[in-house]
Amino acid sequence: MANSPPRAAAPAALPAEPTQASRFGKARTAQSGALLEDYVELIADLLADGGEARPTDIARRLGVTHATAIKTIGRLKREGLAVAKPYRGVFLTEAGEKLALRVRARHRVVVDLLLAVGVPMESAESDAEGIEHHVSDVTLAAFARFLGRT
Repeated sequence: MANSPPRAAAPAALPAEPTQASRFGKARTAQSGALLEDYVELIADLLADGGEARPTDIARRLGVTHATAIKTIGRLKREGLAVAKPYRGVFLTEAGEKLALRVRARHRVVVDLLLAVGVPMESAESDAEGIEHHVSDVTLAAFARFLGRT
């Protein structure tokens, strides 16, 4: 029948419980880390651009309240990723700088892969913000090989 709608693919069989639990656990962990990674990446960008990363600027650029930014900056400090100096803003520790470099490199590979498969720049940049936090090292390495970066 030429006018019949396409059939939906049959759902895949459920994976074993431990496998599925591991996958969901990995996603939850990535979500928790994504917030810190976004802050660290932005702080590094602000420091590189203007030498200063003030909580007010961080809040505005991330679209959160000042109180939310202060709370997350406190978490960055507790995790050893940042220090805050009174009246001087937020600075990254060595560990924070290393994380920012890793996050920026991951972001670039994801954006470049999306561009390589025909995604427009604005969509690639926007979509990479979510993908970069959830992609495994194995998948990221495959992306890099596809792009000829190995």
